[in-house]
Parts: sequence; C-alpha cells; structure tokens
Amino acid sequence: MQIKWLNRALLNLKHEAEYIAQHDPAAARIVVQRIYAVVNQLVDHPALGRPGRIHGTHELIIPDTHYLIPYRVRPRLKQIEILCVFHTSRRLPKNW
Repeated sequence: MQIKWLNRALLNLKHEAEYIAQHDPAAARIVVQRIYAVVNQLVDHPALGRPGRIHGTHELIIPDTHYLIPYRVRPRLKQIEILCVFHTSRRLPKNW
C-alpha cells in the first residue's frame, strides 16, 4: 500500500501548521512531523485507525494532539487516501 494525500488534506495540514507557527514555530514542526510519522504507519497497517463515523472511512488519531486523520483504503489501487487533517475542536462534517 502507498499513501496518497488528497490536495485538500495537504492544504489542511499547511493551514494548521501556519496557524500553530504564528505562536510557536517549533511546535508547528513537531505537530507536522508527528502527523506524517503516524500516517506513514498506515503503509504496513492500513487498519490501524478506528472505523470512521462517515461510511467507508477510517479515522486515525494522532497521539498527543487534537488531530484526527480520516482516510479511505483503496485495496484495488493499493492506496490509502488521506482525506483531510481535522482538528477535533471543529464540528464533524457530513462527508470528507
């Protein structure tokens, strides 16, 4: 399996990092590194996340942060699609 970040997910990550960096650039780097490190574990463990609240998805919790990464496993394409980077203080959308 390979990881495919949707453009929206990359944009979410960029915006979150920019927001955190306004207050603490080092913390922004740590959060981004942590997100990438945990997401990369999906390559070997695609079922690592819990079943998603939105049908057909999984949710990967990023430890020691308030971030959740919804993703979809595409077995035929041998891909894991990262749908977005979601801060848990926000209201859950109806779809990713």
